[in-house]
Amino acid sequence: MIETRNLQLISCEPLHLETILKDKKGLEPLLGVSVPDSWPEFPEAMSYFYEKLRSAPSAIGWWTYLFVHVRDGILAGEGGFKGPPDESGTVEIGYAIVPEYRGRGLATEAAGGLVGWALSHPRVAAVAAETLPDGHAPIRVLEKLGMRPDGAGDGVLRWRLERQDFREGGML
Repeated sequence: MIETRNLQLISCEPLHLETILKDKKGLEPLLGVSVPDSWPEFPEAMSYFYEKLRSAPSAIGWWTYLFVHVRDGILAGEGGFKGPPDESGTVEIGYAIVPEYRGRGLATEAAGGLVGWALSHPRVAAVAAETLPDGHAPIRVLEKLGMRPDGAGDGVLRWRLERQDFREGGML
């Protein structure tokens, strides 16, 4: 689990994903939280992450996290990594906050927690992300984390933060 000021980022295990695939409201008693109707942002990704974890259970922690707003006891978003570090030591993050919790700095907080956790592992040299060119709020989140543009292609902007440029806690 990754803890930030307002959030607990709970690493999904196969049981979490099985529950989501059957009925997302099943997470309520499992986690002791409310699950908003607007969650998850990308429901189609849950079966993909489930299959990845089933085929490589040792990769728990390098896939999906559930973002729990501690004070409100609500599932406020999801995100995580697109797998373990690659050969160059790079991991890619992604994140989504439910509409009713946007505009509160939670995306920056969650993404910062993911970045800090990733860079605490010696084999991670950099963290990457992608945004749509017109995604002003996601771009601002990445800028606050200290990420820098790293090219474009396939309709997305790429971002990167090298280990030596990371200032833990500097963005929150």
